[in-house]
Parts: sequence; C-alpha cells; structure tokens
Amino acid sequence: MVPRSWLFVPGDSERKLAKAIETGAHAVIIDLEDAVAVPAKAQARELARNWLAVHRQQLTQSRPVARWVRINAFDTDLWREDLAEVMAGAPDGVMLPKCEGPEQIRQLAAEIYEQEQRHRIAIGSTRILPLVSETARSALTIPSYIDVETPRLAGLTWGAEDLSAVLGASRKRDAKGAWTDVFSFIRAQCLLTAHARGIWAIDTLHDDFRAAAATRRAAQAARADGFSGMLAIHPSQVPIINAAFAPSEAELAEARAILDLFEQNPNAGTLQYKGRMIDQPHIRLARQLLGLG
Repeated sequence: MVPRSWLFVPGDSERKLAKAIETGAHAVIIDLEDAVAVPAKAQARELARNWLAVHRQQLTQSRPVARWVRINAFDTDLWREDLAEVMAGAPDGVMLPKCEGPEQIRQLAAEIYEQEQRHRIAIGSTRILPLVSETARSALTIPSYIDVETPRLAGLTWGAEDLSAVLGASRKRDAKGAWTDVFSFIRAQCLLTAHARGIWAIDTLHDDFRAAAATRRAAQAARADGFSGMLAIHPSQVPIINAAFAPSEAELAEARAILDLFEQNPNAGTLQYKGRMIDQPHIRLARQLLGLG
C-alpha cells in the first residue's frame, strides 16, 4: 500500500521517537535536517540508527510502518555522515532535501548502494524520496525526474517554507487560502511529473497543525487532485490525513459496480452508469480505488 500519511519526527527527541509508531502514520520520517540544530546532529544520528534497528525487528510482527530518514542536504558536509550512521538501521528509504536534479539522485543512489553492501542489506531495497522545491534551482528541475534511471526513486514531494525564504516571499497563500502562483505551479509540476514517471506524488504539509479543519481541507484537496499521500508535521494531523485519503464505502461500492458492469459487457467501450457515460478512464480509476493496480 502506498503510504498516505508521512510524519516528520525530530531525530534528537527520544520522547517523540518513542511515540512515533503509535501515531498511526503510514510512514515515519526521522528528521536529521531542519528539526535538529547542528550541535545535536551526532546525537540525532545515533538515536535514528537505534530507532530504525529496533523497529525493523518489531514491525515484522506488527502493522507495517515505513521507516524513512531525512538526511541533510548536499550543500552541507553532513549528509554522508548521516547516511553512514543510519544505514546500519536499514531504513526503508531516504528523503533528500533541497534536491537539485537527477544527478543528486544518482549520487545518493551510489552511496546507498555502498552502504547496503557494507551492512548486508538487500541491494536496491532502500528507496529515495526527494524534496524538489526548496530552492529556485530545484523547483526548475522538476520535469527532469521523468528520465531518472533508478528504481530507487519512490516518489516526489515538495515544500513551501524553504523556497519562500529563498524568494523573500511574504506570503505563500492568498486571502482565500489558495497557493499563490509560484507554489501552485510547483505543486502541479510535482504531481504531473510523479504520474508521468509512475511514482508516488506526496503533497506538502499544512504548517498550522492546530488548525484541524484547514488540515482536513488540504488533505481532501490533495487526494482529489491526484496525490497519493501527504506530509505531516504533527501527530494530530495523521488521522486527518489517513481519513482523507481513505476511499469511502460509497466510492468502493461504485468502483465495484463499474467493474461488474464492464465485466458483464466485455465488448463495450462506453457504457451508461446512473445517467452518465463511463469508459476506460473510469475502469482505471475503479481499479486504483480497489487496489487492483
């Protein structure tokens, strides 16, 4: 199953790490980047490695939770140290912030390959999820991910906070709460490129975790627009995101009815269903909702 909720957890907080599995998040991202001050980086790496190792064993007998780590960006001298430490815990994936194009994906993939060999981890099992919007250069390279030749590329995601600081933008949303032009463009590029590449499209987080209604609207919009999941900054957002991305019983029932209708009419290209015309795109969507690919 594609992880719907992706929860960031500060890598230097033992208390928050201890509670992460119980939040209901489909994917936990241990953050070694923005959430951790430089003096605490080394401690965060050690905590992350230990957490990954412990939950690698526990999760074989309980509900699956994807274990990810956000390392530091390539423009620092920290990311290799992050990777060398956390790969001992065999994470399911690595999030690369401020990713500025496919060459960085290839470089990270090569480093991960060496670490998998060193730690006797199944080759190719560690995936990559780049944040593709945090600098002006990274935002302009989004379409180039279509041609990245690595099966490690699990999806694309984006964020608005870092880019707004880079641009000196005083707002990210307009008076009605909609993304302004630059951020709306980046979001659309991320979504389209991910679908063109056949990988996950993960929408950015809603930064005010106390505003449950706004988080719900953002999550519902993300799913309606075609995203497969959404980032979360606080555990309270996780159940909201999970609910928003879960198909309703009515949607599932309609999907089954559509597939049954075409099964009964195997030679039909177009059929009528409840007063509307349905065709091949409706079959594909129905199969996706039912987890049939």
